[in-house]
Amino acid sequence: MSLIKEFREFIMKGNVLDLAVAVIIGGAFGKIVTSLVNDILMPPIGILLGRVDFKQLKFVIQSSKEAVMNGTQVVSPAVTEVSLNYGAFLQNTIDFILIGFCIFIVLKAYQKVTRKKEETPAPPSEPSNEEKLLTEIRDLLKDKNQTE
Repeated sequence: MSLIKEFREFIMKGNVLDLAVAVIIGGAFGKIVTSLVNDILMPPIGILLGRVDFKQLKFVIQSSKEAVMNGTQVVSPAVTEVSLNYGAFLQNTIDFILIGFCIFIVLKAYQKVTRKKEETPAPPSEPSNEEKLLTEIRDLLKDKNQTE
């Protein structure tokens, strides 16, 4: 069996295709929740906290400095800012919690629907022709025994 044929069989398995669809839909769902957090939830929270933009919250360890030049000669090189961006971390943490909560709600709804399907009893099946015939024979034998 050729390697290409084996690969094609592997890719066409149902669980691989299901996983691919789940990853694509999960990525799109993540974008929706991120937009919900960034564009709808965080602006009012920022206003409540004194017009704070969470993305800009940081603790500066080392400030940035521009290069000092003496003509074309560099006296002291430029230094980039070093900071702990805890605002971005808070934003991502809130994203994670909301995504987890949304998935929890979807799974609860799914479980509720599947549970209702399981709880609904199937209607009793109609007896087969053989069962009907056996029932008639039994009833005839009962009647015969009672008349004797």
